[in-house]
Amino acid sequence: MKKHLALSHTLPQDSSPATLIGRVWSADAAGPILVRVTTEGVFDISSAAVTCSELLNMSDAVGAVADISRFPRLGDTRTILLNSEWNQAESAMLRFDSPCDLQAVKASGVTFVASMLERVIEEQAQGDAGRAEAIRASIAQVIGENLPAVKPGSTDAQKLKALLISQDMWSQYLEVGIGPDAEIFTKAQPLSSVGTGSEVGIHPKSEWNNPEPEIVLAVNRAGRIVGATLGNDVNLRDFEGRSALLLGKAKDNNGSCAIGPFIRLFDDSFSLDDVRRCELSVEVCGEEGFILQGKSSMTMISRDPEELVEHAMGPVHQYPDGMMLFLGTMFSPTADRLSPGQGFTHVVGDIVSITTPMLGTLVNRVNHSDKIAPWTFGIAQLMRSLSGRRLI
Repeated sequence: MKKHLALSHTLPQDSSPATLIGRVWSADAAGPILVRVTTEGVFDISSAAVTCSELLNMSDAVGAVADISRFPRLGDTRTILLNSEWNQAESAMLRFDSPCDLQAVKASGVTFVASMLERVIEEQAQGDAGRAEAIRASIAQVIGENLPAVKPGSTDAQKLKALLISQDMWSQYLEVGIGPDAEIFTKAQPLSSVGTGSEVGIHPKSEWNNPEPEIVLAVNRAGRIVGATLGNDVNLRDFEGRSALLLGKAKDNNGSCAIGPFIRLFDDSFSLDDVRRCELSVEVCGEEGFILQGKSSMTMISRDPEELVEHAMGPVHQYPDGMMLFLGTMFSPTADRLSPGQGFTHVVGDIVSITTPMLGTLVNRVNHSDKIAPWTFGIAQLMRSLSGRRLI
């Protein structure tokens, strides 16, 4: 994994002007330290804000951390990255953690046509990967190629809904994909997401699962989008395919949410329009030599990022510590891996890399959720750590 955690691979291509915010786990502090990350080093910005949530809720977060000469240097970025590798992290004095902390971690579902159709296939296959290919072909015959042009909630969407109902092809996933209301769900608890270099978890009973490479928005308590990062919304296709009511079990397991490597704040070098143009690449490398590559383009999203934030947060639902919002993916791997007709599923030891030029690369190793490090550091422990350092 060391080559995946290389500095040139992890940081954005234009890292020099980027305002990158992260968190470093410190053994000495017995907790995380909020940092600004540059090619020259990692700087402790606790004097500006003690949590990521507090920083992002400031009226000028970029200005608050602009002058790095004000802050003590924690260490070399390259060294801390290498310390973050899953099998080195426990003994490392300093390692990168997920960049968010007190924010709610929410996710948008079926926001791309490709992933929406795969959800319909999962539902009709009832979690059986072997039935997926035949169902995929039958759905394509009914829907054709017109679905990407349909705007959710529009008159055309209602007409398509009527057609699909008449063909016995309507699905709850199509309802949120082209209907008026977006799917927004809780992906993980605050402080439970893992960072770059860590292991991500799949349920040991799952036999059909996949990564979901996504852009993750950093949203402050006022509902303002202030930055973005990358995320892996690890998904169990067999669990959710058996019943949508198993969404929590399919989506929220130990290590099933990866965010990072760093939050890039919006400034003169990076904006929401750049997010709208992002092209994500994902690569899965198996220990047996298997390689899967794919892409996901934000230009193909069916709902604008600002619209998704409005569905998740507003007059009827507030998040005083802010929110991290996964935007969904169009990446749904179908290539056979273990046997013909079974499609793709993870194998323990897979290395998953999610990349886009302006946000860098998030890399994780796959293991079973009951075999990776358990989540033990919650909000109470964070408060004790900050209090012990006399930061609160």
